[in-house]
Amino acid sequence: MSDFRIKTCVVGQVETNCYIIYREGKKEAVIVDPADNGAYILNKCRELSVEPSAILLTHGHFDHILAVADIRRAFRCKAYAHMDEEGLLLEPSMNLSGSMGTEQISVQPDCLLQDNEVLKLLDCDWKVLATPGHTAGSVCYYIEAEHVLISGDTLFAESLGRTDLPTGNPAAIVHSITEKLFVLPDDTMVYPGHGDPTTIGYEKQYNPVLVYMRRHR
Repeated sequence: MSDFRIKTCVVGQVETNCYIIYREGKKEAVIVDPADNGAYILNKCRELSVEPSAILLTHGHFDHILAVADIRRAFRCKAYAHMDEEGLLLEPSMNLSGSMGTEQISVQPDCLLQDNEVLKLLDCDWKVLATPGHTAGSVCYYIEAEHVLISGDTLFAESLGRTDLPTGNPAAIVHSITEKLFVLPDDTMVYPGHGDPTTIGYEKQYNPVLVYMRRHR
């Protein structure tokens, strides 16, 4: 049985999923999308007796990045994002920080990622899948050995990310989902940026992206 663990923290005004990922009994952890309420996330790390070694960002919208500074300051770990997302992360008017009463913030990633790059974290490979559409630099992280996909705001349970915000592209997100994600094994567990987990097999049957596919054939 795997010792790979995913702790979901639902934080912020739009109930964003922040994931603390670690191995049972080990200190190292990875935080994906520290969305808000840094104090709460840090307290969860203490409860789990883990120390984050990396912050992985699926994209740069404010509701996924508000606690980056708190986590980076507490653990001196690096933040990773796709190279095409740097501009959005740096510009508050594009990452929409300042909306919904939040502060305006700018996040400078420590490491810029490329499509198909592989990160070595928690004793396994994390493959970076560039999935533009929700934003130009949106990515998913695929941990094949654990049958896990962290999908950010690209793929949701019976839904997909909106494309009407800065750098969004409807055709691109359809391509990303159908050509990059739906080719993964059906039993892959999908952990999205909002809402409940799902599987690739389930989404291939019930996701509305199938309607978009039929319209563009």
